[in-house]
Amino acid sequence: MVEFITGCYGVRTPVVNRGLPYSTFLLRPMRLLRLILPFLALNAASAVPSLQTVDHVDLPRYMGRWYVISHIPNFLEKNKMGTSDNYALLPDGKLDDTFIFHKGALDAPEKSWHGTGRVIDRFSNAVWKVRLIWPFLAGYRILELDPDYQWAVASTDTGKLFWILSRSKTMPDALYSAIVNRLMLRGLDTGRLEKVPQ
Repeated sequence: MVEFITGCYGVRTPVVNRGLPYSTFLLRPMRLLRLILPFLALNAASAVPSLQTVDHVDLPRYMGRWYVISHIPNFLEKNKMGTSDNYALLPDGKLDDTFIFHKGALDAPEKSWHGTGRVIDRFSNAVWKVRLIWPFLAGYRILELDPDYQWAVASTDTGKLFWILSRSKTMPDALYSAIVNRLMLRGLDTGRLEKVPQ
């Protein structure tokens, strides 16, 4: 049997579960939701990686050969070793991008793909668009850069793919670990990084 209590203006409210008004139980989920929402928002924000670029890139100094020390490979990089990106400034201000690789083994014949790029952010020179194979156009963001331009970290616009690059074929373990730790603090998925045989 349902009991009722009479409130203001003669409104009757059903009483359930130890005599509490039914409206109390309707409000509890809303109160719980208000408590949970801030934590959900915090977790969602922490899941978005920080893709803040370096303040400025001296383009002429950045040009040249960059060996890929490790990466999250895209479909074009699968089963490729000894990979490097080779950049050159063109007279029209665009970038020449030559991707050099060995397929399957380091002693396999050297091959290359030729692409183009352009600087999107002329203030920092740290945000590009590059195209190796038509019609695929990818973002290129320079996240970290050695003051002496001996190593760098670049990512796509989403941060799902990124590369640790070096002017030489090897990188000291301590330096590599420090870079990876910083990328992890940015929220990048460093667990998917694969080292590239050079």
